[in-house]
Amino acid sequence: MALITSSSDRNLRVAVDVGGTFTDVCIFDSRASTTRVAKVPSTPHDPMEAVVEGVRSAGVDLADVALFSHGTTVATNALITRNFPAAALVTTRGFRDVLEIRDGTKDELWDAYSDVGTPYIRRRDRYEVAERIDYAGEVITPLDEAGAREVARLLRRKQIQTVAVCFMNSYVNRAHEQRMREILEEELPGVSVSTSSEILPEIFEYDRASTTVANAVLAPLVSGYVNRLEAQLRVDGYDGDLLLLHSGGGSMTPAMVERYPVRLAASGIAAGAIAVADIANRCGYPNAIGLDMGGTSTDISLVYDGEIRTTKQWQVEYGFPISFPSIEVLTIGAGGGSLAWIDEAGSLRNGPTSAGAAPGPACYGWGGTEPTNTDANLVLGRLGSSLVGGGLSLDSEAAEKAIGRVIADRLDVDTDTAASNIIQVANANMADAVRLLSIRRGYDPRDFVLVVCGGAGALHGAALAKELNIPTVVVPPHPGITSAQGCLLVDIRHDLSAMFQGLVTDIDTAELEREFVRLEREGLQRLEHEGVPADRMVLDRSISMRYAGQWRSLTVTAGGSGDDFLAEAVERFHEEHERDYSFRRDDTPVEIYQIGLRAIGTTPKPQFPQNTVPSTEAPVPSTHRSVFFDEIGERVATPVYDRDDLRFGALIEGPAIISQLDSTTVVPPSTTAVIDEWANIRINISQESK
Repeated sequence: MALITSSSDRNLRVAVDVGGTFTDVCIFDSRASTTRVAKVPSTPHDPMEAVVEGVRSAGVDLADVALFSHGTTVATNALITRNFPAAALVTTRGFRDVLEIRDGTKDELWDAYSDVGTPYIRRRDRYEVAERIDYAGEVITPLDEAGAREVARLLRRKQIQTVAVCFMNSYVNRAHEQRMREILEEELPGVSVSTSSEILPEIFEYDRASTTVANAVLAPLVSGYVNRLEAQLRVDGYDGDLLLLHSGGGSMTPAMVERYPVRLAASGIAAGAIAVADIANRCGYPNAIGLDMGGTSTDISLVYDGEIRTTKQWQVEYGFPISFPSIEVLTIGAGGGSLAWIDEAGSLRNGPTSAGAAPGPACYGWGGTEPTNTDANLVLGRLGSSLVGGGLSLDSEAAEKAIGRVIADRLDVDTDTAASNIIQVANANMADAVRLLSIRRGYDPRDFVLVVCGGAGALHGAALAKELNIPTVVVPPHPGITSAQGCLLVDIRHDLSAMFQGLVTDIDTAELEREFVRLEREGLQRLEHEGVPADRMVLDRSISMRYAGQWRSLTVTAGGSGDDFLAEAVERFHEEHERDYSFRRDDTPVEIYQIGLRAIGTTPKPQFPQNTVPSTEAPVPSTHRSVFFDEIGERVATPVYDRDDLRFGALIEGPAIISQLDSTTVVPPSTTAVIDEWANIRINISQESK
């Protein structure tokens, strides 16, 4: 079986992204250089049903597919719902409660009644074994193998399916954890075991334990889902490997997912950020803010100088960190299905609760009765009478009733005003989130382009750009399936790390090189395990540094193995520190904290067509409808264009509406929109409108 197929007789690349409301399918035909899309309602009870239905509804013959890529929310949803299999933790005697002691922080610092949730593994399922290794890796207390076997027998009686093993200081000497794994596998045939020395060989036992526990509780669920999906794709004719997008912006095969399922915990949200970076790059913008607004939430990402911002630590639920590199995405509860409501003080609120796929917004007619952003956009005339190319009819009367009953009557305003206020609150929430990811990090939004995607992003993009003084909005050709498109753009990728501490002036560069070579060997083994050909393997080194005496570190690229690579890395560290924290101390000793490696297996990327001859024909609207705009304060007859009819060079003066299968774009008054050579809509926000 080939991991990557480039045979000319297989011309299709398929990507599927599962969202909270819809499952999106993107099909790229490499022979014709065309893209087509499909959307089907998500099936929360079993996401695989929507994946298979979406592919079938798109009329794809899987025998023609060279690459199948998938962004999944299975891991994310499992951590949110805590629907875990029977799991246990085995740790060093005296450290049973590390998961509850945590690091002493809390989300609501001054709220004495706001508690962090309970650990993923209950205390009665956490067991201790006598062993001890010191900070240098020397054995102080040998592993009590008799005690280890007794723990294993207890776990067998409790029918434990998956076990996390996290011993103190195992990151410098993994011998005890490896032996514990062997004992567990001997006593519990078929058990899934996650050891912290394999999952995250790093200092700080709480972060290491939390990440290992998350990996353990997800292992049976994720591997089960992946194996079922892979088997179904085989039945339907696909004989390549299923590629699954992980949080770091790369992908893994099912063989590696079984070992590192926790890497899929932010699978879906990473895809949108990858697509945003690609779209901005093709348009010539090195700096971009991504706004991916779906039915349930909005994901905000940032690209600076062509690079997507990443983070080393993140979490699905506060208090349970996952310490794998991840694309930094800020997610807020603002989507098309976000509910509008009045709080106890009589103020209008928006989200974070969502109507989701079921029962959905009131206008869907699926049983929802509460007003949502989709209902508000429909009432304002910004949405037409149907979605998904006529596959979903919208009930404007139901939307008006919901907004009137819940919002307008309570605020004593008319329905249009209430609907407008709902959208304004949603936009304010998103603008605040963008400020958190940009201005508070030292980035000026005026230096960025706003790339909007998701089914609802283009409805709100221009208004948000006005709020933030962003000069240009880019709406890609298929905004509703941008996350699925992002799945087509990723490579196989593994992130490895090792502790390596010491002042730069005292570092033995030969020893540092040996550690990098060791990581490179492991990275190559992983890529070989996934079937990546040698000519498609790429290794990128990095070093985490900090000023001597600091706690937190910054990661910079390590360049290579030449004589000056360390000095160059130090200079990059000073520059990054100044940009992130507004100061640098060139005379302060710099300390290496950790080294890292990205092992990449490159995959063929789709080559999107670029138009070269602009159209000379003026765009003709397909219809007109009455639309309410805040800038005017009333409804105006607004031209509605079919996006399929718009060609390169077409210029549209706002106000206007542009509709298509997977999204609707609002071009407000005092703005202009043009179709560029990549078939994007670029909305120019005039200075007068700011």
